[in-house]
Amino acid sequence: MSKILGALRAHDSDTIEALADPRLRNSRPAVADDGEDVLLDGQDDDGDREAERVSERASGVLRFSEERDPAALSRFVQLRVIDPEGAYWRRGIEAATRWLRETGNTELRVPFTYVTPEDWGAVSTHPLGAWVADQRRYYAAGTLEASRVTELTKLGMVWSVHASAWDAGLEVARSYAAVHGHCLPAASVVWESFPLGTWMKNQRAAARKTVENAARREAGEPGVPYAGELSESRQEALAEIDPGWCPVAWEIGWQRNYRLALAHVKAGGTLPAGAGELVVQGEDLGAWITGQRVGWDKLMPAQQYLLETLGIEPAAEGETVGPVRRSQDERWNTNLAAARQFHGREGHLRPARKHLELLDDEEVKLGAFLDNTRKRIGKLSPERRADLDALGMRW
Repeated sequence: MSKILGALRAHDSDTIEALADPRLRNSRPAVADDGEDVLLDGQDDDGDREAERVSERASGVLRFSEERDPAALSRFVQLRVIDPEGAYWRRGIEAATRWLRETGNTELRVPFTYVTPEDWGAVSTHPLGAWVADQRRYYAAGTLEASRVTELTKLGMVWSVHASAWDAGLEVARSYAAVHGHCLPAASVVWESFPLGTWMKNQRAAARKTVENAARREAGEPGVPYAGELSESRQEALAEIDPGWCPVAWEIGWQRNYRLALAHVKAGGTLPAGAGELVVQGEDLGAWITGQRVGWDKLMPAQQYLLETLGIEPAAEGETVGPVRRSQDERWNTNLAAARQFHGREGHLRPARKHLELLDDEEVKLGAFLDNTRKRIGKLSPERRADLDALGMRW
């Protein structure tokens, strides 16, 4: 090996210098405006200092005017010529282990742009996020060594970001269903800081696409796309949480109202006769039932059957069925009472935009009421404005 390097030095001294100095070895040629080649140094200040220390040791090994230690020369060639990637791998493992310890995470889910801080010593400024992403890419391509797969798995490597996101969504869906008795959130619902409504909407869209594509394939249509479908195992996992999580024939709002009415009846409650009598989880079941009775002929047979099991029937011939609307004064008084109740309890009148105030077993959308009232301030009577001013209303 010594003779080979000696011959190489006699032929090309620049190559030997690059071996001895990583700043030269890691540089990339570029072309300046005047057409002359220049070197772009990719090292930062810390990297330069480390490179200087390494190059000092390396230049000692490659100093051809003195006796060379064969063992030292062998180690140098192994590290710098034969297996430089192995050193990069160990730095990544060290950085990943430190990241888990510092963050308290149990999974190796590192943001792509994350770089370890300088005060981590030997693994300072390591591009850990990019390194983890590379390992996922090698794993997906089947080029990652089995021993490395095992080592990363022991660290809690998340091999598939998409699969991990699915597992997280499923856990939140399970938590939501345990509290609400169903997994039919509106698209705007955020549960446990997770956009569950949007996530469930996407799962339903994927499930429906799966059904549609299956029918098209059965019909022999060519070129049917498979992307975006929901696997059978995932559909079963959601069905375990809520068997009615994905109605195919009607929209999700109808399904949610039906499930709330069903739960109310099973709990021994009686169905409301008109709007405003029963509001559950923000849904006016009285208004919904009235709408079903009025539009009975527009419902599918399966919907009619489900309603009949709850004791809901179409309007009889000659029966006048319509929403029982409260007057504007009645609605104002209800909202004002809710505002006074909130102020008396909290000491202010600054509820969240989606806050629901429970008033005599009725959920009043107090946040929305106050927001809308601010927008209509020019149309308020002096008396109504004074009522809210007395509660510290912020206009």
